[in-house]
Amino acid sequence: MSQTKPNRSLLIKGGHVIDPASRLDAPMDLLLRDGRVAEIAAPNTIRTPADEKFDAKGLIVTPGFIDIHVHLREPGQAYKETIATGTAAAAAGGFTSVCCMPNTQPVIDSADWVAWLQSPERGAVVNVFPIAAATKASKGAALTDFRSLQRAGAVAVTDDGKPILSDDIMRDTLRIASELNLPVIQHAEDTRQTEGASMNEGPTSFRMGLRGMKDSAESSIVERDVQLAQQFAGARLHVAHLSTADALKAVRRGKRNKLRVTCEVTPHHFTLLDSDIQNYDGNYKMNPPLRSSSDREAIIAALADGTIDAIATDHAPHAKHEKTIEFARAAFGITGLETALGLAITHLHREHKIPLARIVELFTAGPARVVDLRGRGTLARGAHADVTIFDPKKRWTFDVNKTKSKSANSPFDGAALTGKVVATIVSGRFVHRAS
Repeated sequence: MSQTKPNRSLLIKGGHVIDPASRLDAPMDLLLRDGRVAEIAAPNTIRTPADEKFDAKGLIVTPGFIDIHVHLREPGQAYKETIATGTAAAAAGGFTSVCCMPNTQPVIDSADWVAWLQSPERGAVVNVFPIAAATKASKGAALTDFRSLQRAGAVAVTDDGKPILSDDIMRDTLRIASELNLPVIQHAEDTRQTEGASMNEGPTSFRMGLRGMKDSAESSIVERDVQLAQQFAGARLHVAHLSTADALKAVRRGKRNKLRVTCEVTPHHFTLLDSDIQNYDGNYKMNPPLRSSSDREAIIAALADGTIDAIATDHAPHAKHEKTIEFARAAFGITGLETALGLAITHLHREHKIPLARIVELFTAGPARVVDLRGRGTLARGAHADVTIFDPKKRWTFDVNKTKSKSANSPFDGAALTGKVVATIVSGRFVHRAS
Protein backbone atom coordinates (compact mmCIF):
# COMPACT_ATOMS: atom_id res chain seq x y z
CA MET A 1 0.00 0.00 0.00
CA SER A 2 1.18 3.52 -0.75
CA GLN A 3 2.68 5.29 2.23
CA THR A 4 2.54 8.99 3.05
CA LYS A 5 5.77 10.91 2.58
CA PRO A 6 7.06 12.61 5.76
CA ASN A 7 5.36 15.94 6.46
CA ARG A 8 3.22 15.60 3.34
CA SER A 9 0.03 17.67 3.51
CA LEU A 10 -3.00 18.09 1.26
CA LEU A 11 -5.76 20.70 1.52
CA ILE A 12 -9.10 19.73 -0.04
CA LYS A 13 -11.04 22.94 -0.58
CA GLY A 14 -14.53 23.87 -1.66
CA GLY A 15 -16.21 20.48 -1.37
CA HIS A 16 -19.36 19.36 0.38
CA VAL A 17 -18.37 16.96 3.17
CA ILE A 18 -20.66 14.08 4.07
CA ASP A 19 -19.40 12.15 7.10
CA PRO A 20 -22.28 10.25 8.74
CA ALA A 21 -20.06 9.01 11.60
CA SER A 22 -19.43 12.63 12.62
CA ARG A 23 -22.90 13.82 11.59
CA LEU A 24 -21.41 16.23 9.10
CA ASP A 25 -23.26 17.20 5.92
CA ALA A 26 -22.08 20.67 4.94
CA PRO A 27 -19.54 22.64 2.89
CA MET A 28 -16.18 22.09 4.61
CA ASP A 29 -12.46 22.22 3.90
CA LEU A 30 -10.24 19.31 4.89
CA LEU A 31 -6.52 19.26 5.72
CA LEU A 32 -4.64 15.96 5.60
CA ARG A 33 -1.16 15.71 7.07
CA ASP A 34 1.18 12.79 7.79
CA GLY A 35 -1.46 10.23 6.87
CA ARG A 36 -4.12 11.62 9.21
CA VAL A 37 -6.95 14.12 9.18
CA ALA A 38 -5.36 17.24 10.67
CA GLU A 39 -8.21 19.75 10.39
CA ILE A 40 -11.77 19.93 9.14
CA ALA A 41 -13.38 23.33 9.19
CA ALA A 42 -15.78 25.77 7.54
CA PRO A 43 -14.78 26.96 4.06
CA ASN A 44 -11.73 29.23 3.88
CA THR A 45 -10.95 29.05 7.62
CA ILE A 46 -8.00 26.65 7.56
CA ARG A 47 -4.87 28.83 7.70
CA THR A 48 -2.25 26.09 7.92
CA PRO A 49 -0.16 25.96 4.72
CA ALA A 50 -0.32 22.77 2.66
CA ASP A 51 2.08 21.15 0.20
CA GLU A 52 -0.76 20.48 -2.24
CA LYS A 53 -4.30 21.70 -2.81
CA PHE A 54 -7.27 20.03 -4.46
CA ASP A 55 -10.27 22.01 -5.69
CA ALA A 56 -13.40 20.02 -4.77
CA LYS A 57 -15.93 22.63 -5.85
CA GLY A 58 -19.18 20.94 -6.88
CA LEU A 59 -17.97 17.61 -5.49
CA ILE A 60 -18.83 15.42 -2.50
CA VAL A 61 -16.00 14.65 -0.06
CA THR A 62 -16.47 11.60 2.17
CA PRO A 63 -14.51 9.16 4.30
CA GLY A 64 -12.80 6.54 2.16
CA PHE A 65 -15.21 3.84 1.02
CA ILE A 66 -14.82 0.39 2.63
CA ASP A 67 -15.78 -2.85 0.88
CA ILE A 68 -16.04 -5.72 3.35
CA HIS A 69 -16.55 -8.46 0.73
CA VAL A 70 -13.99 -8.72 -2.06
CA HIS A 71 -12.29 -11.67 -3.76
CA LEU A 72 -8.72 -10.78 -4.75
CA ARG A 73 -7.95 -14.35 -5.91
CA GLU A 74 -4.41 -14.48 -4.54
CA PRO A 75 -2.86 -16.82 -3.65
CA GLY A 76 -3.45 -19.38 -6.36
CA GLN A 77 -5.66 -17.79 -9.01
CA ALA A 78 -3.67 -14.85 -10.32
CA TYR A 79 -5.02 -15.50 -13.82
CA LYS A 80 -8.34 -14.04 -12.58
CA GLU A 81 -7.09 -11.21 -10.39
CA THR A 82 -4.10 -10.16 -8.30
CA ILE A 83 -4.01 -8.06 -5.18
CA ALA A 84 -2.40 -5.33 -7.30
CA THR A 85 -5.09 -5.34 -10.01
CA GLY A 86 -7.97 -5.85 -7.61
CA THR A 87 -6.94 -2.94 -5.41
CA ALA A 88 -6.43 -0.77 -8.51
CA ALA A 89 -10.07 -1.49 -9.40
CA ALA A 90 -11.03 -0.69 -5.82
CA ALA A 91 -9.27 2.67 -6.00
CA ALA A 92 -11.03 3.48 -9.28
CA GLY A 93 -14.34 2.74 -7.54
CA GLY A 94 -13.58 5.02 -4.61
CA PHE A 95 -12.67 2.27 -2.14
CA THR A 96 -9.73 2.99 0.16
CA SER A 97 -10.06 -0.26 2.12
CA VAL A 98 -11.11 -3.77 1.11
CA CYS A 99 -11.62 -6.92 3.16
CA CYS A 100 -10.62 -9.98 1.16
CA MET A 101 -12.23 -13.39 1.41
CA PRO A 102 -10.25 -16.55 2.25
CA ASN A 103 -11.50 -18.92 -0.47
CA THR A 104 -8.21 -18.86 -2.34
CA GLN A 105 -5.82 -21.69 -3.26
CA PRO A 106 -4.69 -22.49 -0.62
CA VAL A 107 -7.37 -21.24 1.74
CA ILE A 108 -6.36 -18.40 4.09
CA ASP A 109 -6.53 -20.46 7.27
CA SER A 110 -3.19 -19.66 8.95
CA ALA A 111 -1.48 -16.62 10.42
CA ASP A 112 1.30 -16.95 7.83
CA TRP A 113 -1.14 -16.58 4.94
CA VAL A 114 -2.87 -13.64 6.64
CA ALA A 115 0.52 -11.94 6.88
CA TRP A 116 1.34 -12.83 3.26
CA LEU A 117 -1.76 -11.00 2.02
CA GLN A 118 -0.61 -7.82 3.75
CA SER A 119 2.99 -7.88 2.54
CA PRO A 120 4.13 -4.83 0.53
CA GLU A 121 5.29 -7.24 -2.18
CA ARG A 122 1.65 -7.85 -3.11
CA GLY A 123 1.49 -4.35 -4.62
CA ALA A 124 -1.77 -3.19 -3.02
CA VAL A 125 -2.67 0.46 -3.60
CA VAL A 126 -5.44 0.52 -0.96
CA ASN A 127 -5.67 -0.94 2.54
CA VAL A 128 -6.16 -4.72 2.55
CA PHE A 129 -7.76 -6.32 5.60
CA PRO A 130 -7.83 -10.13 5.42
CA ILE A 131 -10.82 -12.18 6.49
CA ALA A 132 -9.62 -15.64 7.49
CA ALA A 133 -11.24 -19.05 7.19
CA ALA A 134 -13.37 -20.16 10.12
CA THR A 135 -12.54 -23.85 9.59
CA LYS A 136 -9.39 -25.51 8.32
CA ALA A 137 -9.36 -25.47 4.51
CA SER A 138 -12.97 -24.24 4.83
CA LYS A 139 -14.12 -27.83 5.07
CA GLY A 140 -16.59 -27.09 7.86
CA ALA A 141 -15.03 -29.49 10.38
CA ALA A 142 -12.09 -28.38 12.56
CA LEU A 143 -11.93 -24.72 13.60
CA THR A 144 -8.92 -22.59 12.77
CA ASP A 145 -6.93 -20.76 15.48
CA PHE A 146 -9.01 -17.59 15.72
CA ARG A 147 -6.69 -15.89 18.19
CA SER A 148 -3.55 -16.28 16.05
CA LEU A 149 -5.44 -15.23 12.93
CA GLN A 150 -6.70 -12.11 14.68
CA ARG A 151 -3.22 -11.26 15.95
CA ALA A 152 -1.89 -11.58 12.39
CA GLY A 153 -4.41 -9.02 11.17
CA ALA A 154 -7.61 -10.91 10.29
CA VAL A 155 -10.67 -8.74 10.96
CA ALA A 156 -13.25 -11.55 10.82
CA VAL A 157 -13.67 -15.25 10.06
CA THR A 158 -15.80 -16.94 7.42
CA ASP A 159 -15.98 -19.97 5.16
CA ASP A 160 -17.48 -17.78 2.44
CA GLY A 161 -18.64 -19.84 -0.50
CA LYS A 162 -18.83 -22.89 1.75
CA PRO A 163 -21.41 -22.15 4.45
CA ILE A 164 -21.00 -23.67 7.89
CA LEU A 165 -23.88 -26.15 7.90
CA SER A 166 -23.17 -28.08 11.11
CA ASP A 167 -25.07 -26.64 14.07
CA ASP A 168 -22.31 -27.70 16.45
CA ILE A 169 -19.51 -26.17 14.36
CA MET A 170 -21.40 -22.90 13.94
CA ARG A 171 -22.16 -22.84 17.65
CA ASP A 172 -18.47 -23.30 18.48
CA THR A 173 -17.50 -20.68 15.90
CA LEU A 174 -19.80 -18.09 17.47
CA ARG A 175 -18.76 -19.01 21.01
CA ILE A 176 -15.00 -18.72 20.45
CA ALA A 177 -15.31 -15.66 18.23
CA SER A 178 -17.47 -13.92 20.84
CA GLU A 179 -14.67 -14.30 23.38
CA LEU A 180 -12.36 -12.43 20.97
CA ASN A 181 -14.97 -9.87 19.82
CA LEU A 182 -14.38 -11.22 16.32
CA PRO A 183 -17.15 -11.05 13.70
CA VAL A 184 -18.35 -14.29 12.12
CA ILE A 185 -19.44 -13.83 8.49
CA GLN A 186 -21.77 -16.41 7.05
CA HIS A 187 -22.53 -17.18 3.41
CA ALA A 188 -26.11 -18.19 4.12
CA GLU A 189 -26.95 -21.05 1.81
CA ASP A 190 -28.14 -24.52 2.68
CA THR A 191 -26.19 -26.28 -0.05
CA ARG A 192 -28.15 -29.47 0.63
CA GLN A 193 -31.06 -27.65 -1.05
CA THR A 194 -29.16 -25.96 -3.86
CA GLU A 195 -27.02 -28.70 -5.39
CA GLY A 196 -27.08 -28.35 -9.15
CA ALA A 197 -28.98 -25.05 -9.04
CA SER A 198 -27.68 -22.08 -11.00
CA MET A 199 -30.24 -19.29 -10.48
CA ASN A 200 -33.27 -18.25 -8.42
CA GLU A 201 -36.25 -20.59 -8.44
CA GLY A 202 -39.16 -18.89 -10.20
CA PRO A 203 -40.86 -18.32 -13.55
CA THR A 204 -37.57 -17.40 -15.25
CA SER A 205 -35.75 -20.57 -14.14
CA PHE A 206 -38.76 -22.60 -15.29
CA ARG A 207 -38.75 -20.89 -18.69
CA MET A 208 -35.01 -21.37 -19.06
CA GLY A 209 -35.12 -25.00 -17.99
CA LEU A 210 -32.63 -24.48 -15.16
CA ARG A 211 -32.76 -25.73 -11.60
CA GLY A 212 -33.47 -22.88 -9.21
CA MET A 213 -32.47 -22.03 -5.64
CA LYS A 214 -35.34 -21.64 -3.19
CA ASP A 215 -35.46 -18.57 -0.95
CA SER A 216 -35.57 -20.94 2.02
CA ALA A 217 -32.04 -22.15 1.29
CA GLU A 218 -30.84 -18.71 2.40
CA SER A 219 -33.41 -17.77 5.03
CA SER A 220 -33.24 -21.09 6.92
CA ILE A 221 -29.51 -20.64 7.55
CA VAL A 222 -29.95 -17.02 8.66
CA GLU A 223 -32.76 -18.02 11.03
CA ARG A 224 -30.65 -20.81 12.53
CA ASP A 225 -27.60 -18.57 12.93
CA VAL A 226 -29.59 -15.81 14.62
CA GLN A 227 -30.93 -18.37 17.10
CA LEU A 228 -27.43 -19.68 17.78
CA ALA A 229 -26.06 -16.17 18.26
CA GLN A 230 -28.56 -15.65 21.09
CA GLN A 231 -26.66 -18.22 23.15
CA PHE A 232 -23.48 -16.17 23.48
CA ALA A 233 -23.26 -12.67 24.89
CA GLY A 234 -21.37 -10.48 22.49
CA ALA A 235 -21.49 -12.90 19.55
CA ARG A 236 -21.18 -10.95 16.30
CA LEU A 237 -22.99 -12.51 13.34
CA HIS A 238 -22.74 -10.87 9.93
CA VAL A 239 -24.84 -12.11 7.01
CA ALA A 240 -22.97 -11.77 3.74
CA HIS A 241 -24.71 -10.67 0.51
CA LEU A 242 -28.26 -11.03 1.86
CA SER A 243 -30.68 -11.41 -1.03
CA THR A 244 -34.16 -12.47 0.16
CA ALA A 245 -37.04 -10.84 2.01
CA ASP A 246 -37.36 -13.83 4.36
CA ALA A 247 -33.70 -13.69 5.39
CA LEU A 248 -34.15 -9.99 6.03
CA LYS A 249 -37.00 -10.77 8.44
CA ALA A 250 -34.67 -12.95 10.50
CA VAL A 251 -32.07 -10.16 10.64
CA ARG A 252 -34.73 -7.69 11.76
CA ARG A 253 -35.77 -10.05 14.58
CA GLY A 254 -32.17 -10.36 15.71
CA LYS A 255 -31.74 -6.60 15.77
CA ARG A 256 -35.02 -6.12 17.67
CA ASN A 257 -33.73 -8.62 20.26
CA LYS A 258 -30.58 -6.50 20.67
CA LEU A 259 -28.29 -9.14 19.15
CA ARG A 260 -25.13 -8.04 17.37
CA VAL A 261 -26.45 -9.13 13.99
CA THR A 262 -25.45 -7.19 10.87
CA CYS A 263 -25.86 -7.71 7.15
CA GLU A 264 -24.71 -6.44 3.76
CA VAL A 265 -26.26 -6.34 0.30
CA THR A 266 -24.65 -6.04 -3.11
CA PRO A 267 -25.34 -3.49 -5.86
CA HIS A 268 -26.43 -6.24 -8.23
CA HIS A 269 -29.11 -7.42 -5.82
CA PHE A 270 -30.64 -3.97 -5.40
CA THR A 271 -30.37 -3.32 -9.15
CA LEU A 272 -31.13 -6.50 -11.12
CA LEU A 273 -33.79 -9.24 -11.11
CA ASP A 274 -33.72 -12.88 -12.18
CA SER A 275 -35.99 -11.87 -15.07
CA ASP A 276 -33.15 -9.68 -16.41
CA ILE A 277 -31.21 -12.80 -17.41
CA GLN A 278 -31.26 -13.07 -21.20
CA ASN A 279 -29.68 -15.49 -23.65
CA TYR A 280 -28.15 -17.60 -20.84
CA ASP A 281 -25.51 -14.90 -20.27
CA GLY A 282 -23.07 -16.18 -17.64
CA ASN A 283 -22.31 -12.62 -16.53
CA TYR A 284 -25.68 -12.66 -14.80
CA LYS A 285 -24.82 -15.75 -12.77
CA MET A 286 -23.90 -15.12 -9.15
CA ASN A 287 -24.41 -16.69 -5.74
CA PRO A 288 -26.73 -15.77 -4.14
CA PRO A 289 -28.56 -15.49 -7.45
CA LEU A 290 -30.55 -12.56 -8.73
CA ARG A 291 -33.94 -12.71 -7.02
CA SER A 292 -37.57 -11.64 -7.53
CA SER A 293 -39.00 -8.13 -7.57
CA SER A 294 -40.50 -8.62 -4.09
CA ASP A 295 -37.08 -9.55 -2.71
CA ARG A 296 -35.52 -6.49 -4.32
CA GLU A 297 -38.27 -4.23 -2.96
CA ALA A 298 -37.65 -5.56 0.57
CA ILE A 299 -33.92 -4.95 0.22
CA ILE A 300 -34.39 -1.38 -1.00
CA ALA A 301 -36.76 -0.66 1.90
CA ALA A 302 -34.20 -2.05 4.36
CA LEU A 303 -31.43 0.03 2.81
CA ALA A 304 -33.59 3.10 3.38
CA ASP A 305 -34.71 2.35 6.94
CA GLY A 306 -31.29 1.44 8.36
CA THR A 307 -31.72 -2.31 8.76
CA ILE A 308 -28.93 -3.09 6.29
CA ASP A 309 -25.50 -2.11 7.58
CA ALA A 310 -23.36 -1.99 4.45
CA ILE A 311 -23.19 -2.16 0.70
CA ALA A 312 -20.53 -4.69 -0.31
CA THR A 313 -19.66 -5.61 -3.87
CA ASP A 314 -18.78 -9.32 -3.57
CA HIS A 315 -16.27 -8.48 -6.34
CA ALA A 316 -15.67 -11.92 -7.87
CA PRO A 317 -13.44 -11.83 -10.95
CA HIS A 318 -13.37 -14.79 -13.35
CA ALA A 319 -11.54 -15.45 -16.61
CA LYS A 320 -13.55 -15.28 -19.82
CA HIS A 321 -13.50 -19.03 -20.39
CA GLU A 322 -15.15 -19.56 -16.99
CA LYS A 323 -18.16 -17.41 -17.86
CA THR A 324 -18.70 -17.86 -21.62
CA ILE A 325 -19.91 -21.44 -21.36
CA GLU A 326 -23.27 -23.07 -20.64
CA PHE A 327 -25.07 -21.13 -17.91
CA ALA A 328 -25.37 -24.15 -15.62
CA ARG A 329 -21.60 -24.75 -15.84
CA ALA A 330 -20.43 -21.12 -15.65
CA ALA A 331 -18.68 -19.88 -12.52
CA PHE A 332 -20.68 -17.89 -9.97
CA GLY A 333 -19.81 -14.23 -9.49
CA ILE A 334 -19.27 -10.84 -11.10
CA THR A 335 -16.87 -7.93 -10.74
CA GLY A 336 -18.27 -4.91 -8.95
CA LEU A 337 -15.79 -2.48 -7.47
CA GLU A 338 -15.89 0.13 -10.24
CA THR A 339 -19.67 0.27 -10.67
CA ALA A 340 -20.85 0.25 -7.03
CA LEU A 341 -21.13 3.99 -6.46
CA GLY A 342 -22.74 4.67 -9.84
CA LEU A 343 -25.34 1.95 -9.29
CA ALA A 344 -26.10 3.22 -5.79
CA ILE A 345 -26.60 6.82 -6.86
CA THR A 346 -28.47 5.92 -10.05
CA HIS A 347 -30.89 3.44 -8.50
CA LEU A 348 -31.04 4.13 -4.76
CA HIS A 349 -30.66 7.92 -4.73
CA ARG A 350 -32.16 9.09 -8.00
CA GLU A 351 -34.79 6.40 -8.54
CA HIS A 352 -35.77 5.50 -4.97
CA LYS A 353 -34.94 8.83 -3.29
CA ILE A 354 -32.68 7.38 -0.60
CA PRO A 355 -30.69 10.34 0.77
CA LEU A 356 -27.10 10.66 -0.37
CA ALA A 357 -25.96 10.76 3.27
CA ARG A 358 -27.50 7.32 3.86
CA ILE A 359 -25.73 5.90 0.81
CA VAL A 360 -22.43 7.34 2.03
CA GLU A 361 -23.04 5.71 5.42
CA LEU A 362 -23.50 2.33 3.73
CA PHE A 363 -20.08 2.72 2.07
CA THR A 364 -18.23 4.16 5.09
CA ALA A 365 -19.36 4.18 8.73
CA GLY A 366 -21.56 1.11 8.30
CA PRO A 367 -18.90 -1.31 7.04
CA ALA A 368 -16.32 0.19 9.42
CA ARG A 369 -18.56 -0.76 12.35
CA VAL A 370 -19.18 -4.28 11.06
CA VAL A 371 -15.49 -5.26 11.12
CA ASP A 372 -14.19 -2.71 13.66
CA LEU A 373 -11.97 -0.63 11.38
CA ARG A 374 -11.39 2.04 13.97
CA GLY A 375 -10.14 5.36 12.70
CA ARG A 376 -11.64 4.61 9.28
CA GLY A 377 -15.07 5.34 7.88
CA THR A 378 -14.88 8.86 9.31
CA LEU A 379 -13.16 12.20 8.70
CA ALA A 380 -12.92 13.10 12.38
CA ARG A 381 -9.69 14.81 13.38
CA GLY A 382 -6.98 12.19 13.88
CA ALA A 383 -8.66 9.59 11.65
CA HIS A 384 -6.74 7.91 8.87
CA ALA A 385 -6.44 10.19 5.84
CA ASP A 386 -8.53 7.95 3.59
CA VAL A 387 -10.87 10.07 1.47
CA THR A 388 -13.23 9.55 -1.47
CA ILE A 389 -14.25 12.45 -3.70
CA PHE A 390 -17.04 12.04 -6.22
CA ASP A 391 -19.33 13.97 -8.53
CA PRO A 392 -22.93 12.94 -7.72
CA LYS A 393 -24.26 14.38 -10.98
CA LYS A 394 -21.68 13.09 -13.43
CA ARG A 395 -23.23 10.91 -16.12
CA TRP A 396 -21.05 8.19 -17.59
CA THR A 397 -21.17 4.82 -19.25
CA PHE A 398 -19.34 1.83 -17.83
CA ASP A 399 -17.01 0.25 -20.39
CA VAL A 400 -15.80 -3.11 -19.14
CA ASN A 401 -12.92 -2.98 -21.63
CA LYS A 402 -11.44 -0.14 -19.57
CA THR A 403 -11.67 -1.92 -16.23
CA LYS A 404 -8.67 -1.91 -13.88
CA SER A 405 -9.55 -5.47 -12.90
CA LYS A 406 -7.87 -8.39 -14.59
CA SER A 407 -11.31 -9.83 -15.39
CA ALA A 408 -14.30 -8.40 -17.23
CA ASN A 409 -17.24 -10.50 -16.03
CA SER A 410 -19.77 -7.72 -15.42
CA PRO A 411 -23.44 -7.57 -16.46
CA PHE A 412 -23.20 -3.77 -16.36
CA ASP A 413 -21.07 -3.28 -19.47
CA GLY A 414 -22.62 -0.35 -21.33
CA ALA A 415 -24.77 0.72 -18.36
CA ALA A 416 -25.57 4.44 -18.21
CA LEU A 417 -24.82 5.58 -14.67
CA THR A 418 -24.89 8.78 -12.64
CA GLY A 419 -22.29 9.44 -9.95
CA LYS A 420 -18.58 9.11 -10.67
CA VAL A 421 -15.49 8.88 -8.50
CA VAL A 422 -13.15 11.81 -9.13
CA ALA A 423 -10.35 11.01 -6.69
CA THR A 424 -9.40 8.35 -4.15
CA ILE A 425 -6.91 9.16 -1.38
CA VAL A 426 -5.22 6.60 0.87
CA SER A 427 -3.08 7.77 3.79
CA GLY A 428 -3.13 11.28 2.39
CA ARG A 429 -1.92 10.36 -1.09
CA PHE A 430 -3.83 10.04 -4.36
CA VAL A 431 -4.17 6.46 -5.55
CA HIS A 432 -6.72 7.31 -8.24
CA ARG A 433 -7.65 10.47 -10.13
CA ALA A 434 -10.21 10.50 -12.92
CA SER A 435 -8.78 11.46 -16.28
